Amino acid sequence: MVTTPQPQSEPTWLTIIRLLRWDKPAGRLILMIPALWAVFLAARGTPPLPLVGVIVLGTLATSAAGCVANDLWDRNIDPQVERTRSRPLASRALSVRTGIVVGLIALICAGVLALYLNQLTFWLCVAAVPVILFYPSAKRVFPVPQLVLAIAWGFGVLISWTAVTARLEEPMWILWGATVFWTLGFDTVYAMSDREDDKRIGINSSALFFGKYAAEAVGVFFTCTVILLEWLAIVMDLKLGFWLALAIATTAWLWQYSRLSQKDIPRPVYAETFRQNVWIGFVLLAGIIIGCLP
Repeated sequence: MVTTPQPQSEPTWLTIIRLLRWDKPAGRLILMIPALWAVFLAARGTPPLPLVGVIVLGTLATSAAGCVANDLWDRNIDPQVERTRSRPLASRALSVRTGIVVGLIALICAGVLALYLNQLTFWLCVAAVPVILFYPSAKRVFPVPQLVLAIAWGFGVLISWTAVTARLEEPMWILWGATVFWTLGFDTVYAMSDREDDKRIGINSSALFFGKYAAEAVGVFFTCTVILLEWLAIVMDLKLGFWLALAIATTAWLWQYSRLSQKDIPRPVYAETFRQNVWIGFVLLAGIIIGCLP
C-alpha cells in the first residue's frame, strides 16, 4: 500500500511555483518551441516583437493551466508513482480549491492575451481549452494518451501561425504534423520511465502500448518529424541554415534512439533524453530564423 506524502513545510508561493512546474522549465520551454517555430516561419523570420511576447506569455499561461488540470485529475494517482508523489496536490501541500483557483487565474491570463489576436486565432485558442483541460483524463480511457497531448501541443502551431497570417495554410499543416510526431516521440520517452508504476496502477501510456517496441516507436516518430520538416523546408524554400540545423537535430535523434534501444537503461536517462529535446528544438528554431533570411 502506498501512503500519501505529508505536506512539506515551505512558503505557499513556492508550492504554487511547483504546482505550475515553473521550477522545471524544460516542460514549459518544449511547449513554447513549436509556437515559436510557427510564428517565425509564418512571418518569414521577422515576426512583430509584441506578437512574440504574447505567444511566449500565452504558452506559459496555458502550460500552467495544463499542469494544474493534470494534477487535479491525478491527485489520487500521483501519490502511487515515485516520480510524482511529491507534487503539491498529490502530497496535499495545496488544497483542491487552491488548485482550481490557480488554474482559473492561469486560464484568465491566457484569455486576456488571446484578445490581442485576430478572430480566427482567438477561436483556435478557445478550441484548445477543452483539449488542455481534459488531456489528463485520456490515460484512463485511451490507449495512447500521448497522442492527445501531441494534438494539444499542435494547437501552439495553429495559433501562432494564424496569429501572423489570419488564415490556414499548407505549410502550417506540415509543421503541425511535425510537431505532433515530435511530441509523440519525446513524450513516449518521458512515459518510459513510469512504465512499471503505470502498469501497476492500471493507466495507459504509449510506452505501455508499444511495449518492448517503445524505442522503435520513438525512432519512427522522430523519423516522421524529420521527413515532414524536410518537406516543409522544400515548400518554404528555406536556406542552408535550416538544413544544417535539421542535420544536427537528426543526428541527435539517431543518438537518442540508439541509447533507448539498449537494455537495462537507468531511469534518469529518460528524463535526460526528454530535456535534450529542448535544446534540439532551439537548434531548429535558430535554423528556421537563419533559413528564412534572404
